[in-house]
Amino acid sequence: MADYLEYYSRKDIQKVILESSRNREVAVKYPSGSFGKRPDSLNFEQDVFELAKQGATSFHVSEEHWRNPLLLKTGMTKNELDKLRIGYDIILDIDTKFIEYAKATAELLIEALKFHNVKNMGLKFSGGTGFHIGIPSQSLPEQVNNLPVTKLFPETPRAIAAYLKSMIKSRLSEKILGISSLQEISKSTGKSKEELMEKNQFNPFSIIEIDTILISSRHMYRAPYSINEKRGLVSTPISIDELKNFDLKKARIENIKSTTQFLPKVKEREATQLVMQALDAMNKRPQYTQEEQNQKQHYDKLKASIPDEFFPECIQKLLQGTKEDGRKRSLFILINFLKCMGYSKEELERIIRKWNQRNYQPLPENYILSQLSWHSRQTEAILPPNCSNLSYYKELGVKCEDEICARCKNPVNFAKKKYFAHQKNKPKKRVSSKPSSKSS
Repeated sequence: MADYLEYYSRKDIQKVILESSRNREVAVKYPSGSFGKRPDSLNFEQDVFELAKQGATSFHVSEEHWRNPLLLKTGMTKNELDKLRIGYDIILDIDTKFIEYAKATAELLIEALKFHNVKNMGLKFSGGTGFHIGIPSQSLPEQVNNLPVTKLFPETPRAIAAYLKSMIKSRLSEKILGISSLQEISKSTGKSKEELMEKNQFNPFSIIEIDTILISSRHMYRAPYSINEKRGLVSTPISIDELKNFDLKKARIENIKSTTQFLPKVKEREATQLVMQALDAMNKRPQYTQEEQNQKQHYDKLKASIPDEFFPECIQKLLQGTKEDGRKRSLFILINFLKCMGYSKEELERIIRKWNQRNYQPLPENYILSQLSWHSRQTEAILPPNCSNLSYYKELGVKCEDEICARCKNPVNFAKKKYFAHQKNKPKKRVSSKPSSKSS
């Protein structure tokens, strides 16, 4: 405790913990493992040291931002919480017993976030054996389909966590098996090989957890520069460049020489695309009828791509080039759509390059290549945003007529239905047989 008191007496530590608690609920933890009163808050830097003198060993803050955290109470309805909430950060909590597996997971999540145009994010060692990746509240869109994003909690962080998990799953499996064999993983975790497998393949999430369902209102995480009492290590913010070579020694109390903020300050709502796509993919996934399921199975067996004559009007318009701002959203739609249509890597690149030249101002070559490169590494095609997503087709000025959108949940469904109907009604070629020649 003497070491803890000396550490929490530092003015730079007090300042950064206070800053991370602004408009957030705070809870302190004691050596017994119990938490102090909730709700609580910090008002002054000295509060950190005073609580430490009373026995507090760690500080925890809420993902949600509140008008007044002290107005929170047990048993509040969702409507009451929504009125009090003014925002929330997205915190991806990577939990595993093995630091190298946690690093591999963090690397892929960061890559996935960059793919969705999220450039400003926070990264910190959790204090245990995992990492926290944070997206600031200011990065989120103000509204989603005319609903304030502040009311979409915990739906939004749950959807983002689940969506990103599905994106990185296959590559994470490869990465971890490149670090340890299945036999070594089984021995170190105490799990049988059967427990580590899913559909005859190694499931990385059998040994790594990224919170999804556990995210709920008043959910908290360890504040930056707070100590993890179980390990005596500090929850330390690091730069993305430091991740690969991060050593647990850097998180020892005596090695914390200076402090930096965990969550960056941002001006652009750069996580808009991520939020829209995650909610579409995870919360509004199209439910296939039996007929659509049969078509899907039929399509999976096709070797040729679906021709552009079967594309819906919205995609046809997008392919003519984006005349106003919205090129990145258009690119996101087109790559996902064309991949679902069965186009090869080479065909996809050719079409996207032509599209980019038709834009009022072409996107940078490096950006196009990075997007194509990401998709080429994904084993499964991801659906483009649903037709009902107002932040895409309508705002881009390419939305189909209402009677068309009403029949299809997604542009992919429209193209497949039209194509399959054409294939079904297409007259079959007759095999002509020549009459045998007779000698006279």
